[in-house]
Amino acid sequence: MNKYFRFATAATALALAAGASAATSPPTKNVVLVHGAFADGSGWTAVANILEKDGFKVGVAQPPETSLEDDVAATNRTIDAMGGPVVLVGHSYGGIIITAAGNNAHVKSLVYVAAFQPDTGESLGSLSAGKPPASSGPKPSPDGFLYLDRADFHADFCADLPGPQADFMSVSQVGLSVKAASAPATTPAWKTKPSFAIVATNDRAINPDLERSMYKRSGSKVTELASSHVAYISHPAEVAAVIERAAQ
Repeated sequence: MNKYFRFATAATALALAAGASAATSPPTKNVVLVHGAFADGSGWTAVANILEKDGFKVGVAQPPETSLEDDVAATNRTIDAMGGPVVLVGHSYGGIIITAAGNNAHVKSLVYVAAFQPDTGESLGSLSAGKPPASSGPKPSPDGFLYLDRADFHADFCADLPGPQADFMSVSQVGLSVKAASAPATTPAWKTKPSFAIVATNDRAINPDLERSMYKRSGSKVTELASSHVAYISHPAEVAAVIERAAQ
């Protein structure tokens, strides 16, 4: 009886110690932000400023969108340069990127901002086809890239931004290669790491119901914002708050 009591007491002490360790583990203080299609890293400026003011070290990946392999490699370079554990954040097609790059050992949690969150074998193209968005959709260029027509850009991509800002974004958009848009996910990082997600309820570039279904499937902690596709630009404080929760 005494032997059993000693064993039970030791087991309880170990469990309490493990719980205390988890409760007191320091938050992740590095954040890597990944842009999506038809945008670039400058769109993260307001979010990055908030995070840095709150004591985070921020890196902004600039994937070329030439292929998923190239984009994951560019993101991994930014992750590795941070020098410690990372919260990895992706917008739109950036969700495809972080689903793969999130397997980097430095990544501790993932944040999807109006982003694709594919399962094994799914791509941006296949997910969009299953639940089409309200937009008129991208157009192909002769050399195998997709772009948004300037006439539709404001309404379909960033309706809650001022007109001049939307116009500049339309002329500076980064085209997405068809190769990247059709690349299937292989080993989704969200299956093994905590994920947080933001649904943009007024999104016309990704169907909000697609966002909800992907995030429900993964068990992500979900926040909904009454936003266009570019929630990280139009609602930077709310997006930064979700990222900071993911860092805890």
